[in-house]
Amino acid sequence: MDNLEYVLIVMAVFSVFWYLCLYTNSKRLSPPLPPGPWGLPIIGNLPFLQPELHTYFQGLAKQHGPIFKLWLGAKLAIVVTSPEVAQEILKTNDAIFANHDVPAVAPANTYGGIEIVWSPYGPKWRMLRKLCVNRILSNAMLDSSIELRRGETRRTVRSLADQARAGSPVNLGEHIFLMILNVVTQMLWGTTVKGEERESVGAEFLELVTEMNGLLLKPNISDFFPVLSRFDLQGLVKRMKRPAQRMDQMFDRIINQRLGMDRDSDGRTVDFLDVLLKVKDEEDDKTKLTMNDVKALLMDMVLAGTDTSLHVIEFAMAELLQNPDIMKRAQQELDKVVGTYKVVEEYHISKLPYILAIMKETLRLHTIIPLLVPRRPSQTTVVGGFTIPKDSKIFINVWAMHRNPNIWEDPLKFDPDRFLDKSCDFINGNDFNYLPFGSGRRICPGMNMGERVVLFNIATFLHSFDWIFPEAERVEVEETFGIVLKLKNPLIATPVLRLTDPNLYL
Repeated sequence: MDNLEYVLIVMAVFSVFWYLCLYTNSKRLSPPLPPGPWGLPIIGNLPFLQPELHTYFQGLAKQHGPIFKLWLGAKLAIVVTSPEVAQEILKTNDAIFANHDVPAVAPANTYGGIEIVWSPYGPKWRMLRKLCVNRILSNAMLDSSIELRRGETRRTVRSLADQARAGSPVNLGEHIFLMILNVVTQMLWGTTVKGEERESVGAEFLELVTEMNGLLLKPNISDFFPVLSRFDLQGLVKRMKRPAQRMDQMFDRIINQRLGMDRDSDGRTVDFLDVLLKVKDEEDDKTKLTMNDVKALLMDMVLAGTDTSLHVIEFAMAELLQNPDIMKRAQQELDKVVGTYKVVEEYHISKLPYILAIMKETLRLHTIIPLLVPRRPSQTTVVGGFTIPKDSKIFINVWAMHRNPNIWEDPLKFDPDRFLDKSCDFINGNDFNYLPFGSGRRICPGMNMGERVVLFNIATFLHSFDWIFPEAERVEVEETFGIVLKLKNPLIATPVLRLTDPNLYL
């Protein structure tokens, strides 16, 4: 017997032993673990994963049912594609599933995971969320920053108008990205960073966010075999620390500059940094913040606030370019409510139900966080008739739920009309057929800000311009999977001026 045959025999014996162990352990549980595909010893189902996880999981659900398991190395993953099971997790057993499953690299760029996204459920997390919802992202605070958002949008309109006069096609995604980047940073610290410094900070910020998001997406052996995480075998944590340290230094520069300013000067718009520094200085044990807490919250809003709003607007515009009748109907609504003799303002949005329906339909068809942020149960529990072990990784495939033909009529069609006859607020997480922002304790705290930014800018782009595809550039609306779903191909279109007064583009 040669060495190869010996190795194959040993692997075969080990495989049988591994499967027998798994089978025996699962049989001891009552109820059992969810069903799922067979994997290989040690590495489980890892070799069979496909890059587009949301569609891969959708296919497995058709074989194994609305709740199934996968072994990702030593990590047990549970995938849910049913509104009923999602409700059991996000509502009935919300407290048990209130923790997120933290990637090994995440603490390296979030000050040890002390911010809202990765912080464990408990008193500190509740304090941070309350702070965000009631003070930083409150309606009053968002109202006070209207001019900051308006200024960035008008700057983008002026740039697009120059291209329209030249008859030049534009990469609309790039314009949207720069606008959202500037909107978010202006709302965070806009009254501190100005002029030439604003451009350099924006460029540095873009570089760091791109690098950190790229590292978060890389498959990491530490996530599949947690016992190995202390060794950082791929060096991803070490690599993440470099941009995180540069981001920390940038935050320090901005904060030190703010501390040197007259924070009570009249006429200066209050931004998020103002609120955070004020809360930090308050002598209230219930909201005691350190400077690292302040920077961690800034990091949260930086990373979460740019990608999500950007891709919702980009997907919406891509669908409208593919559906010119829908675009025309939206423009007719805008002309009726706003007219062509003035520009869109945020106060118009409540009078634009079709624009709202376009946003909701975009969030349904192109769910920006397709698997939500994976949950991690704090104790073993029973969901959907199956045992869900403590510390397993829970994926909720909202993308597949939003395309389920048993729930949605003609689900692959972009049809905003489906939301016009809905009397309830379909974005608050109470309807488990539609969960673009999640539900329960961990529902996205930035929903209100995201809605404002997305609706205002979709309305502005449609009101200010007609949009046409250059003939050679017309492409289908295709997705690329990631933590955040993205448009696969660049969105190239030519803007055409449509307002009656040229001064409205100045």
